This record gives sequence, structure tokens and C-alpha cells, in this order.
Amino acid sequence: MDRFPREFVTEWRKLELPFKGERAVVAVSGGADSVSLLLVLNELSRRRKITNELIVAHFDHGLRGEESLADAEFVRELAGSLGYEFKLGRGRVAKKGNLEQNARLARYAFLAKTAERHKAFAVLTAHTVNDQAETFLLNLIRGSGPEGLAAMRPIRPLEGTKAKLVRPMLRWAKREETEGFCLSRGVNFRTDAMNRDPRFTRVRIRTELLPILKTFNPKIVEQIARTASLMPAAEGESATAAAGESDASAIKLALLRKMDGPGLRNTLRQWIKVNRGSLRGITHKHIEGVERLVRSEKSGKLAELPGNRVIVRARGRLTFE
Repeated sequence: MDRFPREFVTEWRKLELPFKGERAVVAVSGGADSVSLLLVLNELSRRRKITNELIVAHFDHGLRGEESLADAEFVRELAGSLGYEFKLGRGRVAKKGNLEQNARLARYAFLAKTAERHKAFAVLTAHTVNDQAETFLLNLIRGSGPEGLAAMRPIRPLEGTKAKLVRPMLRWAKREETEGFCLSRGVNFRTDAMNRDPRFTRVRIRTELLPILKTFNPKIVEQIARTASLMPAAEGESATAAAGESDASAIKLALLRKMDGPGLRNTLRQWIKVNRGSLRGITHKHIEGVERLVRSEKSGKLAELPGNRVIVRARGRLTFE
């Protein structure tokens, strides 16, 4: 067994995932990362190392016309050639607002629904060390707080389901390794033209910023990913305690005003996360706007958040609407 499948098995064991008797949904876009994920799982199944039942899932965002249809057909044929059930989701992604975020939400909604329908213990995605580094830089540029800079986790709950979202390649595989593994197994992969479109900040980070940073440190991708793993995610105990004396959507100003700057900002982040569902798109400027509401003596003011959400200051409380 060569390095790629050996590292995969080692990480699977570290994550304490089941080796048999369960069902998993494998998210496959057709790119090198997700194709390598499916190939290594198939290889390990043939070797009787990891023998869970697999369902291959692909979501067509409908953004690239014939190219999108070709991606879906490629994944369908690959899944069929390996003997796996194939599930296709299609949806028109709203181009208004953050296109990348809208596409992600549509994709994960489909994956969650597929996992629920098939009683899967997990949805497996092919995030790599490169994704970890790019996400850290993206959030840093956007002005995220400590929680936004914290590393993606290899395992987290999949919202709206009993399943887990599992990223078994996140902590050890790099993009050049996934491409090399596919080619070593004689399998081609699809290339998404949007991954080269400089209109997307993540693409510019990948194609412009990281190459410059590599001139300072050739292992900058691994170093940034390691830094992200050291960032402390806010635990939110203060938010829970404060909200416990209020409604879930409201929090008392008297409690917030007892907190120092960092503690207040962490509490506000956690409270917003509980009510909004995530902190995606929330920057330092948004948190500062809410913090100003706490310090203000005037009622009736509000702070706007992404996604048509607002926080209103009235009657001695902040209310999420």
C-alpha cells in the first residue's frame, strides 16, 4: 500500500470512524480532490480495509451550461464503473449576492437531504490542507474574528441531519497529491473553469497570493493550515449564560455591558451564530456595529447583517430579527 491510501487509513482511525457496517455519502464534484477521495475509498474497500457502503452524490449548480452537464455525466460514469449508486441533485443557484456562498448552501442542502434519505452516518468531502490555508487567508482578508480564523474541523455535525460532515483528507493531503493519486490510478478528473476565474477572491488567493507567499516560505500552505489549527474558537459560554436569562433571539444589555471588549465581541459572535445558523459572511465590521449598539444610550437603533438580518436595540435588549 503506497502513501496516499496508508495516510487515509491512519486518519480514518484517528477520527474513530467506522470501518464497516455503515453507509456514507461521498460528495464528488469531478475535480481531482473528490475523485481521489472516491478512488482511495474504493481501493481500500477492495483491500477489505474500509468496507462501508458508499453512495456517490453530485450536485449540478447549473452555472456553466454544457460544462456542468459534462461534469455530472463524468461522475455518473465513474460511480457506475466502480459499482456505486449515484445520486444527482440539480438546482439554479441565485447569482445575486455571494455566488460562491449561494452555491455552497445549495450543495450542502442536497447532501444533507441525501444523507437523511439513505440513513448515512456521514457525508464525506474532499477538503485538503490547501483548502484550510485558503479559507484562513480568505477570512483574514475579510476581517473575521478569532472563530472565523480557526481551522475547519475534520468532523462536525451536518445541519438538519443526524449525520456528520467528515473531511478525512483535511489534515494531511495537499492538492498536488490528490492530482498525483488520480493519475497514478489512470483516472482523469474534471477542471472547473470557475476555479480559474479571478473575479472570485479565493481564486486570486490560490493563483496570486499564495505563489508570492511561497517565495518567503516554500511550505507556507502547511504553515498557514497549522496556524489555523492553533486559533482558539470561542466557546460561547458567556453567550449561553447571557441568553439563558433572555429569549433565544434577545439578549439583555445589562449583562453585555459587564463584559470587557474581547469577551463582549466573542459573546456577540456566538449569539449571532446561534440565531443566524453560522458566522459565514460576518466580519469584524459587523461585530463592531453591534458592539456600538451595546454602548449606545439611545433606543431604536439597529445594525444590519448579511442575508437581510438585523439586530435592534430596544427596551434594554438586543433583539435578532
